[in-house]
Amino acid sequence: MSNTLDRKAQGVYLITVTPFTDSGALDLASTDRMVDFCLEKGVTGLTVLGIMGEAPKLTMEESRLFVRQVLARVNGRVPVVVGASAPGFAPMKELTQSVMELGAAGVMVAPPSTVRTDDQITAYFDMVNETLGPDVPWVLQDHPVATGVQMSTAVVLKILKNSPRCVMLKHEDCPGLAKLSAIRAASDRGELPRVSILTGNGGGLFLPEELTRGADGAMTGFAYPEMMVDVCAAHARGDVERAHDLFDAYLPLARYEQQAGIGLAVRKHLLLKRGVIASEAVRKPGPKLSAQDVADIARLVARQDRRLAALA
Repeated sequence: MSNTLDRKAQGVYLITVTPFTDSGALDLASTDRMVDFCLEKGVTGLTVLGIMGEAPKLTMEESRLFVRQVLARVNGRVPVVVGASAPGFAPMKELTQSVMELGAAGVMVAPPSTVRTDDQITAYFDMVNETLGPDVPWVLQDHPVATGVQMSTAVVLKILKNSPRCVMLKHEDCPGLAKLSAIRAASDRGELPRVSILTGNGGGLFLPEELTRGADGAMTGFAYPEMMVDVCAAHARGDVERAHDLFDAYLPLARYEQQAGIGLAVRKHLLLKRGVIASEAVRKPGPKLSAQDVADIARLVARQDRRLAALA
C-alpha cells in the first residue's frame, strides 16, 4: 500500500510531541510507545517535527533519527508527514530528500517570518516548488500566530494554483472559518484542483464548525487524540449533534492545553499521566508546570471523565 500523501486525505493526522528523557536526550523507547498509542486511538496519519514537536531544538541528525524511528514503528500502517520548514532552502531540501527516502508520505512547509507582502509570499512558495521538485507531495501550513505571516485567501488560492504538488492545506488561521469556506468554495467551483484541508486550530478548538465548513479532518495535537477521531467519525456519518457533544466533553481540557507558553508542557504532562511517554521534559528553552498547573489539570481530567461517562 502506498502511503504517499494525496488530495483525498482525510481524518486525523496527529501532530506528535518529540519525547525526551529528563536530561533532554531523544527518548526512542517513548517514541515507539507514542506511535502505538496514536494508532490504537485510530488516527489516520501522523505529523512529526511540527511546531509543537520542538523541531527547531533538534539537530539535523536528531531530526533524521526521530523520523526514522517513527517510520520504522509505523511500518506503513498510516502516512507520516514531516515538517520541513527551514530558514534556507538547502536544509529544507536535505531534510526532505532524507525523509522521503525513509518512507515519509510528504512534507509540510510554512512561510518564514521574513516574507511580508503578497508578492514575497507567492515568490517564496514558487521557490519551494522548485526546491521540493515534481515528486514530493507537500502541505501548505497557514499558521500566522506562529509565523507572523498573514496569508490572505487570495494568496493561499494563488499558491495552490501555482503548486501542482501541494495536495493539502493545513488551515490554522484564527479566526479562519470564512477563509476555509472561501477556499473550499473555490475548489468546488473548479477554480483550482481540490485540495485536502485539515485544520490545526489549537487542539481542534473549532473542529466541529470547521468540518461543517468543508474541512476534511484535523491536523493538530491534543493529549486525547480520540476526541478528534470520534468527532470526525460522528460528523462523517451525519451525526453532527453527537460530534458537538463529544467535542464539548473535552473542550475545557483542550482549551487549557492551548495556553501560550505552557501548552506543550501541559500536553506532555498528560501524555506522561496516560503512560505514553516516560518524561514530561520539554527541551530547553522550555516551560515547566507549577503545582497549581498540575492541580488544575487533575481537576479538568476528572471533570472530563464524568462528562464522557454521562455521554456513554
